Amino acid sequence: MSWVANVMISVDMADNASVKTLSEWLRTEAPRRTQPEARGVGFLNLLTSTETNQWGGWKNPECAVWAGVLNHADLDALKQRVFETPWREPNMVQLLVMDQEESFFRIWMIRGNELRQFAPLQPNEEDEGFFEDAGFYLNG
Repeated sequence: MSWVANVMISVDMADNASVKTLSEWLRTEAPRRTQPEARGVGFLNLLTSTETNQWGGWKNPECAVWAGVLNHADLDALKQRVFETPWREPNMVQLLVMDQEESFFRIWMIRGNELRQFAPLQPNEEDEGFFEDAGFYLNG
């Protein structure tokens, strides 16, 4: 049985080497959520390469976006690894994660000395205050 998490990370283009290192960690060393002794949960691919740009429009993006589908990933370990990575532009790092059985991405960003979640914990589009609440960050 699998447990899938969709993951995207957006960074400054100067940080592509750091994402490559993160991707290799995911492939070979990242712990699994239920079997921490087992290692490797997947990897990330660059979506915004100038050679194979997958985005629409007539211009190339001004950020680097990487994405992958992870299996049985310990997402707390992933968030910790992203936080501890020596980014050149840490304020530009955005980690988006949609775990299995979730219906939206959670977004984490590095601010100061912590990784903060910038999304509501549970979306409820029928709640009149939802869109106003979505503008406030939640520690995660």
